[in-house]
Amino acid sequence: MRVLVVDDERGLVRALHRGLTAEGFAVDVAFDGERGLELAAQGGYDVIVLDVMLPRRNGYDVVTELRAQDVWTPVLMLSAKDGEYDVADGLDVGADDYLTKPFAFVVLVSRLRALLRRQGQVRPPVLTAGELVLDPATRRVTRSGEVVALTTRELALLEYLMHHADRVVGKVELRDHVWDGTGEDVNVVEVYVGYLRRKLGREVVETVRGAGYRVAG
Repeated sequence: MRVLVVDDERGLVRALHRGLTAEGFAVDVAFDGERGLELAAQGGYDVIVLDVMLPRRNGYDVVTELRAQDVWTPVLMLSAKDGEYDVADGLDVGADDYLTKPFAFVVLVSRLRALLRRQGQVRPPVLTAGELVLDPATRRVTRSGEVVALTTRELALLEYLMHHADRVVGKVELRDHVWDGTGEDVNVVEVYVGYLRRKLGREVVETVRGAGYRVAG
């Protein structure tokens, strides 16, 4: 199995190279984001270990560009940043897993093997509804070819509605799936539908009085 390690901590890279080689991996390394992107984009790797804070180009940018180029090699992100939003940012831009430093080598290897087991997964399909296009893999939304910036929750709401295009989806169902049973009041759905309409146009999300909301397919 070929693994690409991209990190600017040379001592850590040397240790990972020795350890992963001993585990049976063929290891290539890069010490900055630009070189890491160049190697990763060439393909041929089974998994990529990618630091967040890199010279020349950070890890978030590298993952975003790889996914935009249709490179779907699994990515395990490494970072000393362990906040909830840091982890969420890494996963939202297209990383497959996130491991905070310092970490145990045995845990890193186990996570790499888990990613390799899932490697057969297919790229999620792009969703379309009229002039509206949502790519779940890159978290990118366009309308009439223009990119529309959405928050994570707005995107999740729109994605659920587009997955069920032409069906009326009730507020309770949307709350339970998009807010994942966090105890939010059901009226939060109406608030976020309003946010979507302001960004995408009122006609994109139709209100079916007494029943819920619908996106036309």
